[in-house]
Amino acid sequence: MIAAVRSRWLIFDLECSLRRLADGDWIGNKEPATLLPPTNMAAAATNKEPTPTSPTAGQLVTERFEYDGGRQVTAYVPPAAPEAIVFAGDGELITSWGGVLEAADVTPTMIIGAHRLDDETLRIHEYSPGESTTAFAFDPERFAAHETFFVEDVRRWAQSRFDVALPAHRTAVFGVSASGELALAMGLRHPDIYGAVFCASPGAGYRPPAVMPSSLPRAYLVAGMQEPFFLENATRWADALRDAGTDVVMTERVGSHGDAFWREEFPQMVAWAFGH
Repeated sequence: MIAAVRSRWLIFDLECSLRRLADGDWIGNKEPATLLPPTNMAAAATNKEPTPTSPTAGQLVTERFEYDGGRQVTAYVPPAAPEAIVFAGDGELITSWGGVLEAADVTPTMIIGAHRLDDETLRIHEYSPGESTTAFAFDPERFAAHETFFVEDVRRWAQSRFDVALPAHRTAVFGVSASGELALAMGLRHPDIYGAVFCASPGAGYRPPAVMPSSLPRAYLVAGMQEPFFLENATRWADALRDAGTDVVMTERVGSHGDAFWREEFPQMVAWAFGH
């Protein structure tokens, strides 16, 4: 039964990824460090139907790393000095949402996003430390390599490139769908770095451990009423984290699995964690 459920999730997530790729690929700039106009980057990175976006006063900086033969990382730099920072998987998508934060007038927040792989299976291998089943085999070595890249290399770049190093209570990790599992995993494994987890519509490959760590980050989870499978996953995590004694927000609202739904919730997450 568990194998069948996880297989259903993997097929669904793969279909979502294929739809994203069919609708338009993200910018793949070849230069070592590139300053991109935020409105252009937002249009390229939004993988669903075009939607109106708020004007963005901040800037987007993209740089290619040596990891895995060349992986891009994008930073959204707010127009005012950042007072909080959010690290994210699916970074070419989430860093394009800086204008939404500006429009919401939340605390100036930098977003550092590591780009995802096009191959959905490899993306899940990097993002989820799930337990292998007969339906799907996870890859602990690939997950560990990406964890080192995400936690060490990307953070070191943010500090050296932008002179930004904030304490855990001003730092969050964010993910949507499969990268929502990455956010949960990084938060549980590194609560001294990420003081808050933002998780939208997580997959089911990574589940709450039987014994929770003694130190946990705060967590804000959201899922839509029109995505019952992902809502079940988010609720499972919210219940487990709440039972373990940490501060949890679990939001269930009308919406389905997709960028527009997640983007709308992002300012609420930032306001909850860091204030206005």
